[in-house]
Amino acid sequence: MDTTVTTDSEENVWGGGNRPLGASYGKLMMWFFIVSDALTFSGFLAAYGFSRFKFIETWPIADEVFTHVPFFHGNYPMIYVAFMTFILIMSSVTMVLAVDAGHKMKQNRVIIYMFLTVIGGAIFVGSQAWEWATFIKGDYGALETKGGRILQFVKADSGERAAVGEFAVALKEERVRNTRDKGVWYTDEAALTSVSLNEVIAGFKADPNILIRTETINEEGEKTLLTREQSLNKLKDAVRVVEGANLVRNEYGSRLFADFFFFITGFHGFHVFSGVVINIIIFLNVILGTYEKRGHYEMVEKVGLYWHFVDLVWVFVFTFFYLV
Repeated sequence: MDTTVTTDSEENVWGGGNRPLGASYGKLMMWFFIVSDALTFSGFLAAYGFSRFKFIETWPIADEVFTHVPFFHGNYPMIYVAFMTFILIMSSVTMVLAVDAGHKMKQNRVIIYMFLTVIGGAIFVGSQAWEWATFIKGDYGALETKGGRILQFVKADSGERAAVGEFAVALKEERVRNTRDKGVWYTDEAALTSVSLNEVIAGFKADPNILIRTETINEEGEKTLLTREQSLNKLKDAVRVVEGANLVRNEYGSRLFADFFFFITGFHGFHVFSGVVINIIIFLNVILGTYEKRGHYEMVEKVGLYWHFVDLVWVFVFTFFYLV
């Protein structure tokens, strides 16, 4: 017995008639991807939140970490991060304008707004790379204790941070770079710091204006500042100089902060970079008139959904890392 069931095109799911949510197959698949990716980012940020509040008393203060601005020397908390955020949000605005121009079949306007979107995304990716490089290089340097705690230095008269290189005393000592054949190259320092532990200790003892600040946050929301006597006693626990941040050590405080920073902002940065590459491809197709020949600019709309998602995720990353 013949059991074949035939339907006309209006009843086919992707035949142009019965379309879920009134969306094309391509746009619906983009929404599926966005939802799954949103769950991934949610898991990362939830893990960050749990870790932060578990170690809230030693978590680095964002205003003391992200203080740099390219080509300017000084303390400018959050200024450059705010600039990066502004650029990314404005690129989302230009993407909206590109999609709107596509609906109206205005090729030249789509070209202009897509170009501005690509430029905005490229500036953000470049800014994030610079921020990573600055974070890795470090600023003032610190000491690490046997228990993995970070000791920072402050000038007693002004309350400003003191870089280890400012007060360290040069000593005639042989410093050996760790190598593979010594078996400690993986777990110990991969490169020599600018000053040695002994030079920092000698300089600290010789300069009574330098105090130690621990990574523990007091009731005022500030790092705990030790007296001169307490600082000298605490100095006995130091085992190495730490400059900058990596996946093992972090001069700004908890090493988990650096781990999450590199992983989450790096994962988001990869999304932005991918978006820039995709936008460039779409931009070139717009110039070639590909979508004019098709009679619609749906591809611009689909890549716009992805770009808006990337911008929205950054709002949450910005809030978690820099504002809260």
